Amino acid sequence: MSVSLLKEKQILAGKVAIVTGASSGIGEAIGITLAKAGAKVALAARRVDKLEDVKRTIEELGGVCIQVKTDVAVRSDVKELVRRTETELGPVDIMINNAGAWYYTLVKNLHEDKWDQMIDVNCKGLTNGVGAVIDQMVKRKSGHIVNISSDSGKRGFPGLAVYTGSKFFMEGFSQTLRQEVCKLGIRVTVVQPGSVNVPDMADKHIDPEVKIFEETESGKSLEPEDIANAVLYAVTQPDYVGVNEILVQPRDMPF
Repeated sequence: MSVSLLKEKQILAGKVAIVTGASSGIGEAIGITLAKAGAKVALAARRVDKLEDVKRTIEELGGVCIQVKTDVAVRSDVKELVRRTETELGPVDIMINNAGAWYYTLVKNLHEDKWDQMIDVNCKGLTNGVGAVIDQMVKRKSGHIVNISSDSGKRGFPGLAVYTGSKFFMEGFSQTLRQEVCKLGIRVTVVQPGSVNVPDMADKHIDPEVKIFEETESGKSLEPEDIANAVLYAVTQPDYVGVNEILVQPRDMPF
């Protein structure tokens, strides 16, 4: 896509966004999509080499972005991410808490290190992200927090007990936060993707005995861009409109 095409519809011009987990998959797609819409984007993840690739793509399209090595489970990392974003790009208008960890494991097999990783990234990463931006958003009476959950945040799936629990946490946290800040000019959106075609899927199957229901055999999984488009829809609504939840699933895989 040429720079001229990028400049056609700058509906987020003047906005600053942070995207965690931006080195690949859904986060990469969100970062690129928001940049195409005119936002200045801070890309955050642990894999610096991958962040470089995403940053290069955005800059080739004429977008403005920075990259910040960040472990969302480490509060000081996230505080530094926000500090650098505010210093180099401006006040944060949109916070996308996308970084996540998931594995197919059976509880009885006690993969407790993997449990800890999922809880650290999915729960602590969420609260660290919100905690780093909420004060300034409240002071400005403006801001949008978008939390990338899962359809596992709506119901349980075999082999995903800890992951599902972490997403239930995200759902409950987001519902409560929304009620606390809605009259302060802040919006909170939860996006709940179903099956998405993302890298490293095979690495997530820790227990071979877990029966993975390949429900997409009769259809197509979502692409990361489908979730990015849902995020773009939410953050481009008029200020008085709150898009509270967006459940996005493959057509052939409804609840």
